[in-house]
Amino acid sequence: MASASGSAAGGARRYILGVDLGGTNIVVGAMRSDGGEQHAMRSIPTRPELGADGVVERIVGLLEEVIAATMAATGATRSDFLGVGIGSPGPLDREKGLVIVTPNLGWKDFPLRDRVAAGVRLPATLDNDANCATLGEWWIGAARGAQQVVGITIGTGIGGGLILNGKLYHGANDVAGEIGHATIDSTGRRCGCGNYGCLEAYASGPAIAERAREALAGGETSIMPAMVGGDVAKITAATVYGAAKQGDELAGHVVRDTARFLGTGVANLLNIFNPEVVVLAGGVTQAGDELFEPLRAEVRRRAFKPAVDICRIVPGELEGNAGVVGAVATFAQQHGLA
Repeated sequence: MASASGSAAGGARRYILGVDLGGTNIVVGAMRSDGGEQHAMRSIPTRPELGADGVVERIVGLLEEVIAATMAATGATRSDFLGVGIGSPGPLDREKGLVIVTPNLGWKDFPLRDRVAAGVRLPATLDNDANCATLGEWWIGAARGAQQVVGITIGTGIGGGLILNGKLYHGANDVAGEIGHATIDSTGRRCGCGNYGCLEAYASGPAIAERAREALAGGETSIMPAMVGGDVAKITAATVYGAAKQGDELAGHVVRDTARFLGTGVANLLNIFNPEVVVLAGGVTQAGDELFEPLRAEVRRRAFKPAVDICRIVPGELEGNAGVVGAVATFAQQHGLA
C-alpha cells in the first residue's frame, strides 16, 4: 500500500480512524494514512446489553476522544481526518454497510457503517473484524511483503481472513474466511453456530478454558484453581497458558491438544490455499513455543510437504492493534488512498 498523505494535502499528514468492535471490547485508534504512525489507541468495554444504539454511542464517543488526543499530539486539525474504517463481527453486507447478524452482540440487519459515519460526521467503511486483523498484519505486521496469507484470530471466537495475490478475498457474498467454523470432527462438540465439531468449539479462548475445567472436574490436579483463588469458573485461556509455562502437567496437556486442533485446521488451509504465511493473532500468542512448536509439528504431519516448506506459521506482531490497523487499511483501499 502506497502513501496517500502527500497527494491528499500537498505533503500534509492526514489521518484515518480505525474501529475494532468485539463482543467484549471496542478498540479505536488513529493512524497516518500511509501507516507510518499510530496515535491514541483506546479501549473500552463494549457493553452489548446497552443495545445497538448504546454501543454506537460508545463508539462515537471513543472516536471523538481519539480525534482530540491525536490533534493535541500532532497539531492536526479536524479536516485532517479522512474517515473511519470499522471492523465488526459478521456476517456483513459490506456494500450496504450492514451487520446482518452477530450473536455476541445480538444485532440483526443493523446499519453500523452509516450510524457511525453520521455520529462522527466522517465517511466510513465496514469489513469483517478478522479480515481487518489479517489485513493489518499484512500491511505492517508479521505478514508484510507476502502475497498469499491466511490470518487466524483466536479470542472469544475464531475468525479468519484470506489475502490472495495481495488482495483481501471476501468470497461471493462476504462470507469467506470463516475458519473457526471449519469442521474438524463431524461428531464432535456442539459449536455456538449450531454445527458440531467446529474448530472454534475446541480452540477458542472459552473452549480452551472449558476443556481445562472439564479435566479438573474429572479429578485431575493442577495449579490452575489456586491461580484463580479456588473459583474454577474464573479460569481463562490465559490461566491455562500461564500454568503451562510454569510446568503444570494438565495445562500443558490442554495446550498441546489445542495445538493439535489448530494444527489440523491449519494443515487443511495449507493444502487448499498454499499460503506463504499463516498468522495467528489474539490471546493465543501468549502461549508461545508451548503452542506453536506442537502446532507446526501437527501441520507437518498432515499437510503436503511442498506447502509446509514454503509457509511460515507465526504469531501476530501487532499485539491487540491488528484490527484497528486493518480497519484503517480497509478504508484506505476502498477510497483509493492505497
